[in-house]
Amino acid sequence: MSVLSAPEPVSSLFRDISAEDEEQQTEAIESLCMNCYKNGMTRLLFTRVPFFKEIIVSSFTCDSCSWTNTEIQSAGRIQEQGVRYSLKVGNGRDVNREVVKTDYATTRIPEIDFEIPACTQKGALTTIEGLLERTIAGLQQEQPLRRAENAEIADKIEEFIAKLESLKAGETPFTFILDDPSGNSFVENPFAPHKDEALTVTRYRRSKEQDSLLGIESTIDLQTSEEKSEDDAEDLRNEVLQFQTNCPECNAPAATNMKLVQIPHFKDVIIMATNCEACGHRTNEVKSGGAIEPLGTRITLHITDPSDLTRDVLKSETCSVSIPELEFEIGMGALGGKFTTLEGLLKDIRDLVVCKNPFTLGDSCTSDRMEKLQEFGKKIDRILEGQMKVHFILDDVAGNSYLQNVYAPEQDPEMTVEKYKRSFDQNEDLGLNDMKTEDYEENVTSHNS
Repeated sequence: MSVLSAPEPVSSLFRDISAEDEEQQTEAIESLCMNCYKNGMTRLLFTRVPFFKEIIVSSFTCDSCSWTNTEIQSAGRIQEQGVRYSLKVGNGRDVNREVVKTDYATTRIPEIDFEIPACTQKGALTTIEGLLERTIAGLQQEQPLRRAENAEIADKIEEFIAKLESLKAGETPFTFILDDPSGNSFVENPFAPHKDEALTVTRYRRSKEQDSLLGIESTIDLQTSEEKSEDDAEDLRNEVLQFQTNCPECNAPAATNMKLVQIPHFKDVIIMATNCEACGHRTNEVKSGGAIEPLGTRITLHITDPSDLTRDVLKSETCSVSIPELEFEIGMGALGGKFTTLEGLLKDIRDLVVCKNPFTLGDSCTSDRMEKLQEFGKKIDRILEGQMKVHFILDDVAGNSYLQNVYAPEQDPEMTVEKYKRSFDQNEDLGLNDMKTEDYEENVTSHNS
C-alpha cells in the first residue's frame, strides 16, 4: 500500500518490461480471497510495454484454498480513437494468437451469436484459445445446478459449449471480433511487418455512449464554424494557441502548442506539438483543418533518388501507407496524423514495426519473427541510404493527405495522384453513411408528427 501513496514520479514507477532489469520488483499486498474469504496475496507489477504504454499486471494467490486469478489493467491514457479487430480464424495457429483485451473491450463471434460485453470480464493478456477456454469454464461452472433445476436449458448450454470446444480446437472457421472504444486492445499479427490478409484493423471515432462508458467527455468538433469571418481565420493563422495537457509518456503536466498552417497547393492543417519538460518526450500531431473531400486520394511516388526523402509529407489519421516492394502495408490511424518529411515518416514506420512491436519482447518473441522484423528494418535503412528504389503509396479515403510536388506547378514525373470514389465500407468507417446534410429537417418534422 505504501507504493500507491508514495510521492514517486510516474516515470520511475512504471519501468520498461525487461527480464534483465533486476530493480523491477513486484509489490505484494495482502487481500481478501473471494473464494474462501480468507486472506491471500496480490502481487502487482507496474511496467511499460512498448506500443501499449503503461500496464499493471496483478496476480492473486490464496494459500488456504489454492485459488488463483490474474489480470491486467491499462495505466496509460485512453487513445483518441477506438479500435476494432476482425480476424478470420481458419486453423489452430490462428486460435493461438496473442490478444491484449482491456476491461472496455467487447468480444464477438457472429457465427454462433456469441458476445462478451464490455466491463463483464477483467483485462487479460492471453490468446484467442485462452478467451474461449475462460468462457467454457464459466459456462460449465453452474451446469450441475442448472441440470437439477431445468434440464432443457442445461442441454442447450452443453450444445453451445460443444460449439465453443470446436472453435477452440480450430476445427471450425469463425470470425473473431475485438472492439475496444478505449483503443488499448490488440490482436497479434504473426506476419509482421507484412500485412495479415485475415486481420482487419479499423479505427473509429467514439460515440457519446462510448465516451460515457469510458468516463470522458465527448470529442470536441474542431472544424471551423461557417459564421467566422475571413479576418478571424487570418488572425488564427498568425497566432499560436496553447493549452495544458498531460505528457503521454510520463503523465506529467505539459503544454501543447497548436497552430493553423496553410500548405502551398493544398489546404489548411492544424499542427499540435507537445514538449514535456519532465521527461523530455516530444510529440507532434497533425489534423486536417477542412472537411472530408468528396473523393479519396491515392498518391504514388517512385523513390529513385535520396533527394526524394526530403519531400514534405502530410499524413492524416485516415491515411494508410504501403510499400509494395516490401509487401508492407499499415492501416489508417496506426501512426496518427503527421507533418514531416518522407525520411521522417519511414523512420517512424521502422520504429513502430521493429522497435516498438510489443511481441518482440519476452517469451512471446520467436527467433523467426525477430529475424523477419530485423530484415524489414534493414530494408528500410537501405531506402533511407538511397540504395533501394521503391514505390511509396499514401491512400487517404478522406482525401486529406499530401506529398510535396517539387516540380509544382508542373507535373511530377515520378509521382501520380489518383482520385477515386469511396466504397460503402470506407464511407462507413468515416461515418458518412448515416450523415444526412440535405432535407434533414423534413425527416425530423415527420418523425415528430
